[in-house]
Amino acid sequence: MQDRTERPFIAVRFAVLTVSDTRQLEDDRSGQTLAERIEAAGHLLSDRKIVPDDIEAIRMAVSLWCADPEIDAVIATGGTGFTGRDVTPEALEPLFDKRMDGFSQVFHRLSFDKIGTSTIQSRATAGLVDQTFVFALPGSPGACRDAWDGILKDQFDYRHMPCNFVEIMPRLAEHLKRGAGKPA
Repeated sequence: MQDRTERPFIAVRFAVLTVSDTRQLEDDRSGQTLAERIEAAGHLLSDRKIVPDDIEAIRMAVSLWCADPEIDAVIATGGTGFTGRDVTPEALEPLFDKRMDGFSQVFHRLSFDKIGTSTIQSRATAGLVDQTFVFALPGSPGACRDAWDGILKDQFDYRHMPCNFVEIMPRLAEHLKRGAGKPA
């Protein structure tokens, strides 16, 4: 196995979306938590915005970012609960080309250690949209810290072994070369 220190760090370009009817950039603690952690890890914060709890607004923001070759990953925070305004999973999951079921499972495992059974009130989800990683996290700074520190920080570090998202990024478009949905 290759030693972690033998691999170079590769910066990833992120966009952060806060889904909220009430937050502004000045009081968006969850989005700020993610932005600070992304930059502290050496990555690039390419864009950050807030949209209301509205399926079309969420889809529009994420779709535009996923079409932008300057953005590798999108992290949304907020709208993953069960109230009538919580629609982030409904907005994002239809966009997924591939679901990342393991993300939700690991997130809930980490969250359980911190907040116990209250973790079942989150519908955190993730997937791949075209060639862009998309994650939907709860709207609390603690949940954002847990997801970044416990999962995303390592998976977006090319030096993380035995595997990570960065090393597979060049291969995410393989299906486009063969023709979508057609076996090689």
